[in-house]
Amino acid sequence: MNTGNPLSISDDSIAGLLCDDDHVQEAIRLIMKKYGEKLYWHIRRIVIGHDDAEDVLQDTMINVFKYHNTYSKDYPLSSWLYKIASNESLKLLKSKVGFFQSLDDLGDTLKNSVRAEASPDADETLILLQEAIAILPTKQKLVFNLRYYDEKSYEEIHQILGDSVNTLKTNYHYAAEKIKNYINEHSYEES
Repeated sequence: MNTGNPLSISDDSIAGLLCDDDHVQEAIRLIMKKYGEKLYWHIRRIVIGHDDAEDVLQDTMINVFKYHNTYSKDYPLSSWLYKIASNESLKLLKSKVGFFQSLDDLGDTLKNSVRAEASPDADETLILLQEAIAILPTKQKLVFNLRYYDEKSYEEIHQILGDSVNTLKTNYHYAAEKIKNYINEHSYEES
């Protein structure tokens, strides 16, 4: 198989390699070339920190390798990859909360990490956007990131998160409203 430009290789071709035990490593190399950066940024928007995002991306690829035989060609490859990356991101966040805490309790910690991780010349509005996303309830954060940044359709998000399309639309709407309100409220403070 010609593995020229990895971005030009179809997901079906990569999936074929992934489902063939003799070509799994080649499939993973192609996945990293085609999806590595996209998955990194998807993960980073959830866990915030660069080092954590790198660790989660590595864990994601380990799970792709470990569970490649559970992948079904009936399921879009990118949705399967984003599902694993999302689950691994949440797993990392769960390791940071106490036994009786929910992931939503990490909001302020993640919000503070946004500013700490931002470059000194980062645009203030973008920082406010990331802070607003960081304090959203977990489900709204995932839906917003997948829809807004990763440009996934509601059907693709349904395949990744499992919620109904109507529930996803509602989560996105609430997230967008909360983000807008947060930016409006905090941008006046900065002025």
